[in-house]
Amino acid sequence: MRSRPLLADVVRAGLREAIVRGEFPPGSKLPNEDDLRERFDVSRITLREAVSGLIEDGYVVRRQGSGTYVTFRPALRNSLDTNFSYSEYLESAGSTARKRILSAKLVPADDETAEGLQVEPRSEVVELRRLRVAGERPAIFSIDYLPPGVVDVERDLKAFHGSLYRMLSERRRPVEHGEAIVTPVIADRRLAQLLEVSEGSPLQYIEQIDFDPLGVPVLRSLEWHVPSVIELRVYRRGPGPISAEPE
Repeated sequence: MRSRPLLADVVRAGLREAIVRGEFPPGSKLPNEDDLRERFDVSRITLREAVSGLIEDGYVVRRQGSGTYVTFRPALRNSLDTNFSYSEYLESAGSTARKRILSAKLVPADDETAEGLQVEPRSEVVELRRLRVAGERPAIFSIDYLPPGVVDVERDLKAFHGSLYRMLSERRRPVEHGEAIVTPVIADRRLAQLLEVSEGSPLQYIEQIDFDPLGVPVLRSLEWHVPSVIELRVYRRGPGPISAEPE
């Protein structure tokens, strides 16, 4: 069964697309709540949740007593506090997204993959190498590992061109959460060729394990992002009011 996106996420994507295509240009004020509620046919709570998401993504800022305004840099941004399909995100952001399947095969699990997916070392896992392109520029090179009981290399080759999250959800193994480590790295010759950057260019590397609702790991992902194409962002909350220290 395919899981449906939350209504607030649908509104968030719709507003983001409108911003990127220029309907709401940088520096402009978003329409008032009543107009946006009528446009998307949603409640005030849903709309406010969607706009809060855009603030976290860096597309808009809220000015006290004035309203919500579009920022001057609506670049492609990946908010690290939320898991989502990159291809669907790029398309919703107004960018022509393409995904190249570089290889899909069974490989013996190395120690890190075996530990992450909780399988025996050297046991077979599915390895999928993909390159995502935003417009004409390579944005992300990824290597994904999945347990062979979840996917089949030959049967699922066509499905690999879509969202792995969607495929896992359809197979009743939806991703409930992920645990990620972000590291700055330098492009070696292989990565430079794949991502069409100069050798030695800085890249942002993410290593992530995704878990289903029962806490079982279903996906290990290694991703190399080109910072000039897609920006990684973190929305940091708090700490809120802090009581004075006792004298």
